[in-house]
Amino acid sequence: MSNLKIFTKGFFKENPILVLLLGTCPTLATTSSAINGLGMGIATTFVLTSSNVAISLLAKFIPDKVRIPSYIVVIASFVTIVDLIMQAYVPDLYETLGIFIPLIVVNCIVLARAEAFASKNRLLPSLLDGAGMGLGFTMALGILGSIREILGNGSIFNYKLIKGDAILVFILAPGAFIALGYLIALINKIRKA
Repeated sequence: MSNLKIFTKGFFKENPILVLLLGTCPTLATTSSAINGLGMGIATTFVLTSSNVAISLLAKFIPDKVRIPSYIVVIASFVTIVDLIMQAYVPDLYETLGIFIPLIVVNCIVLARAEAFASKNRLLPSLLDGAGMGLGFTMALGILGSIREILGNGSIFNYKLIKGDAILVFILAPGAFIALGYLIALINKIRKA
């Protein structure tokens, strides 16, 4: 598989949210606005890319019996870096995302890519896979957050687009399910066309 195909498969062909339906908990919980969605996506992209690179380099040295716990330690190290950086430089976003930043450690997207791809491939393909999957995840969160913010608040990136009341349900949990369902249906229609 070419490097370009490895990088781009995370956008549409194997998008973690819109195709594989992985990581739906942070997706539904953190996308009440475009900023929140992008913040969570960027944090996850950093962890995914960094852990893929580290695991690709360490895979030969990790005994098979402790493979998964070792991957989790590597992932947790990068999550700690993200956690501390966000706390220091973007405290408002850090406060909003709350517990979902530390929970990146157990995000099935990150662990799945470590197990399925990074542990079996060299450095460059692992880097591209992590970046592509992470950016695809970020794209999905950004789009979903934007849809929910526009419909639920009448704004985008806190810039008011619609005067008056919006559809409050889209800021709440049921709106997350509704918006994600329609977004997945749209992507399926585009992929089958």
